[in-house]
Amino acid sequence: MTATYTTAASLGLLSCHTCGLLSRPTPGLHEAACPRCGAHLHLRKPESIARTWALLIAAIILYIPANVLPIMDTGSLFGSQSDTILSGVVYLYTSGSWPLAAVVFFASIMVPLLKMIAVTLLLVSVQLRSKWRLDQRARLYRMVEFIGRWSMLDIYVVAILVTLVQAQALASIRAGPGAIAFGAVVVLTMFSAMSFDPRLMWDPLENKHG
Repeated sequence: MTATYTTAASLGLLSCHTCGLLSRPTPGLHEAACPRCGAHLHLRKPESIARTWALLIAAIILYIPANVLPIMDTGSLFGSQSDTILSGVVYLYTSGSWPLAAVVFFASIMVPLLKMIAVTLLLVSVQLRSKWRLDQRARLYRMVEFIGRWSMLDIYVVAILVTLVQAQALASIRAGPGAIAFGAVVVLTMFSAMSFDPRLMWDPLENKHG
């Protein structure tokens, strides 16, 4: 049995990027506005694919220094030490805190990587005008957008440690360059998901849309 779909574009409806309201633009107006929140309405987000690719490529480039450079520098009377995300995961695992090590590894290494792979898959499928598994790809996009805010675990940990340890006179902790790169990766992947227009996935079903 072949599934049939009806898109908002085929009915002459526009979806608001801000509040999600479906509305019909007033004929004769050059610029449509959402009747609920007043945001500008577009049939598709302007330059969505180009913007998403630019943000995604920048995130991929910064992903390497985010995992190679130290995310935290620790200094004490006994010397100094620099730790990357992976070395922190190894330390947590060897010290017996394997549940925390698993959480940090998944949230700080796997989640950004899987997000970049997912956005790449969505972009390539849109540019190829693929009709493959549209429902699953739509769910994948919603999942990528939802989990974006939970990718900052390492930044939160470093911030808490800096606040706690700086109150003591015998030790000091400061965020390393890897923390900056990691924060940039998270922000860029979030922006890439936000700039991607999921309605582009359904355009191949409309013969009248090029």
